[in-house]
This record gives sequence, structure tokens and C-alpha cells, in this order.
Amino acid sequence: MRRCQNERTTPMLMAMRDTDVETRGSSLSGKRILLGVSGGIAAVDTVRLARELRRHGAIVSVMMTHSAQKIITPLAVEWSTQTKVITDWESDLSALEEIDGILIAPATRDLMASYLHGLQHGPILMALSAARSRECPVMMIPSMHSDLANDPVTDELVEHVRKHNISVHWGKEEEGKRKTPPHEEVVARFSHLVNLLRPNRKQVVVTLGATQSPIDDIRFIQNTSSGATGFAIADDLFRNGHDVTCVAGVTSVEQPEWLPLVLKTPTPEEMLKELIAISNDEIDAWIHTAAVLDYVVENSAEGKLASQQGTLNIELVESEKHIMVLKDMCDKSVRIGFKLESGIKQKDLIFRAVAQIEKAGMTAVVANRLEDLNDSNKPRGYLVDKQGSHFILHSQQDMCAAILTFVERGV
Repeated sequence: MRRCQNERTTPMLMAMRDTDVETRGSSLSGKRILLGVSGGIAAVDTVRLARELRRHGAIVSVMMTHSAQKIITPLAVEWSTQTKVITDWESDLSALEEIDGILIAPATRDLMASYLHGLQHGPILMALSAARSRECPVMMIPSMHSDLANDPVTDELVEHVRKHNISVHWGKEEEGKRKTPPHEEVVARFSHLVNLLRPNRKQVVVTLGATQSPIDDIRFIQNTSSGATGFAIADDLFRNGHDVTCVAGVTSVEQPEWLPLVLKTPTPEEMLKELIAISNDEIDAWIHTAAVLDYVVENSAEGKLASQQGTLNIELVESEKHIMVLKDMCDKSVRIGFKLESGIKQKDLIFRAVAQIEKAGMTAVVANRLEDLNDSNKPRGYLVDKQGSHFILHSQQDMCAAILTFVERGV
């Protein structure tokens, strides 16, 4: 995040090597993660999973069982992590003391049973035993045929593993198998687990998407918003260990399945009612990205209005401003608003953002112009604070990082 300047800046581009990864977040930045790979067929996904961990800042070490090496070679895994793979006992495994989290993917039934019975036939089981004594976060991702997954013995094993404070997450059942979830989902859930140990966790509400007002039972008016920005912010906060509730209007992008609570509220009235109810809880931060209709249909018709009846006049009335209604209810919380304008100069955009902060009691506002959103040469927006200072947000990552800073810093 940079202080806004008049001069134009051009980011320096460097050629990527095939072993490099594109940074997508910082939720695992500097974290030393041990990836344990056992002998399920899902071990073929290890390269993708290791690289996804690195995309979010993780420093990845890998241990593989002998059966896993029959499915994917250590050489391929070393390419994905740029570190030597541990495949057998070593005299010095003191590095285990520095591990911030352990991810076992795939986790076979044999490995879970061996762990529960204290067996030590391999470095992964030794690492899990060390983690148990250190209270290190551990997640297991089982993968097996449905007959084996649905065996009551497997249920009993998983239940006992969870009693050891190990998170076990299954994927969907497809083609007669319980497959591992997509690697993006695994890393998102694992990041949240690792960051649960952070001392500064917050309760956050994110509003997102468009809202609509019915004309009749078939037709409605609606403003433009996909929900992508709100979901991106909620995802980043979740990965960083915060408790996130999404209050969503109408969305047209895929919802991250790992977000724990997404409340559907398609109309402005339903959204406001839900927000007022939530305000009774102790919420640390509110992120208002939803595009709430400024005007709604005054009297919607029952049923369907007949077509080909000539001109249809619809009376619109001003709707309640959510951020104003919530102002006094949330005055002890961080509140970040969004301001989208069109056809105005940058200085006027900043001026209007400052006015919103003052009027609605916001902590900060992310301001942008409609015509800039699809222009790669223009910034993603500007973060404006109470003092009227404004900072360039070059990308969505910049925006998420800035909001995370405000949320964790508090009021």
C-alpha cells in the first residue's frame, strides 16, 4: 500500500522460473509447514498442493511414506517445493521443533490407525507424535474408496483422531471414491487452522453482492455487483484465522465453499434486518461491500403483471441507507465502506469518500471509479482514512491486505 502520488509508477516485471509461484496471499507467510504424503492414489496431487501452499507464503517441507513414493517420485515433489524430501529416518529431525503446522494429504486409514496406536514406523508418524506434545496444528485429508470410507471402523478411527485435536476434512464422494477436496480449499481451511493460534482474532461481518427490489412475482430491478470483491475479502480474513460472517445479496460468482457462514438476503430490507440482528453480537469489524439499492419499488404487484399493456409506470422511493442505520449500533467497531462513482475526477472521488466517512462514522472507505475497474493501467482503488489521507491500491491483494490491517488494528 503506497501513499498516493501524482507521478505515474510502473511496476518492475521479472521473468518467472518454472519453479516459481505467483503470490496469491500472505496467510501462511513465513510459516514452516510440513506436508506429509501417504500412499493413497491422491498422492498424485502433491505437486499442485505444495505449490498452492507456497502461493500463500508457506515454507514447505515434505515427508513421504514408501508407498507414496510408488505413486509419485520424490524428484517431482522436490521440484514443487525446492527442498529435499524426507523419505526415511534421519539422525537429526530437530527441525520438527520449528514446524508451525502439519498437513497430511492424503491420509490413509493405515496411517490414522498407526498414529492412534503410537506406532513409529516412519518419519511422518514421528512428526505427528512430536506435534501432539507441542500442540502443533494438524490437519488430515483422507482419501479412499467409498466402501472403506463408509466402514464403521473408519468412522471410529476418524472420531478418535479428532479427539486428539486433529482436524479431519473429507472431500466429496464421486465415482465410488471419497476424493480429496480441491487444493485451493485444502489450503484455505489449513491456513485458517494454523492462524487460529493468533492472539488477535476478530469477529467480522462482510456484506456483499447486489440487491434487488421486486416489480411483481417475476420481475425486479437490480443494481450491478457480482459479489467477487466481498468474497475475496471474506476469504482473506478467513484464511488469516478470523471468524467471518457473510451477508450476501444476489451474487454471480462462485462462492468459496470453505466460508463458514453465508446468509442469503436478496433484498435491501432483508439484508438490513439481518445486519441489525447481528449487531446485537460483539462484532469487531464491518466490511460493507454490498451494492445496496438507493431506490426500491414502492408497491410491488402480486402475481405477474400482464404483458403488452402499453407503458408501465413504476414508482421508486428512496431506500434506507444501511451504513447510516447501523452507525450508532456499531460505533465501537471498525467500519469500512466502499464508494463507487463514475465520470468524476480523482480528487472529487476522494472528497466524496471523506464525506461518507464523516457522515456515516466509517473508519475508512475504499473508493474507485467504474471506468477504472477494467483498465489494467489504473489502480484497483484508493483507501481513504479518517484523516483524509489516501493510498493507492494497485491490486485486489493490496485491497485485502489493507483491510486486514485495519481489522486487526481495531478502532
